[in-house]
Amino acid sequence: MPSALLNVMINAARKSSVRLRRDFNELENLQISTKGPADFVTSADIRTQRIITDELLKAKPDWSFITEEEDNIISESTDSRFIIDPIDGTTNFLHGNPNFAISIAAEVNKKLEAGIIYSPITDELFFAERGQGAFLNDRRIRIAKRNKLSESIIVTGIPHIGRGDQSEFISEIKEIMTEVAGIRRSGSAALDLAWVASGRYDGYWEKGLSIWDIAAGIIIVREAGGTITGLEGSEKDLYNGNVIAGNEIIHDNLLKKIKNIYLQDD
Repeated sequence: MPSALLNVMINAARKSSVRLRRDFNELENLQISTKGPADFVTSADIRTQRIITDELLKAKPDWSFITEEEDNIISESTDSRFIIDPIDGTTNFLHGNPNFAISIAAEVNKKLEAGIIYSPITDELFFAERGQGAFLNDRRIRIAKRNKLSESIIVTGIPHIGRGDQSEFISEIKEIMTEVAGIRRSGSAALDLAWVASGRYDGYWEKGLSIWDIAAGIIIVREAGGTITGLEGSEKDLYNGNVIAGNEIIHDNLLKKIKNIYLQDD
């Protein structure tokens, strides 16, 4: 059974998704602005975040809030915080692509305790609590068991205008694409990690992410039996926004491939 904390997070996501689904079907009515090149924020992002924050504040008024779209709320009375991305995959959302998700993580004393990733259009809820396993709706999920890159589907993010180092990425994908069964790009880091946790993808790597993109996914992957680190192979590097995930073997093989590129450059 989900804990009281997890239920609060789930209820906040579901409540905010009611209006979000309506917005998805009425995209022409949304107000859209940009934070930078190809970095969009919509009135739906802001509204969804406010609904989630309001719901969580009712249950945890003394917690801090780390959010993508508005000012953070910092509490001096506790080391507990929520990490929220109201729409991970805003560009997909704006194009009528259903691959976007609400991502909420709970961190206590610098340890991730719970995470949810909710896809409003497909009504798929991925969630996990520390030590309790990972789930998709009411079904337990586990990382894929494939141990050969040649049989694996790997998902990644592709740098675009205003984001990332395109030349580095080209070097990385050249190193990996000839070794794997396929490479995918979905446009939502949160869903990428959820799909790795559920075995739909075998591995994942990406650079330049923010903590709200990946916090919920980190605990879901771990609780599904997966390995997730930064590109240096440590958990510390995760908080720099660089991620590799998969089962232990796929993770380690991807990590070796990425490291090999930069060893060659040296």
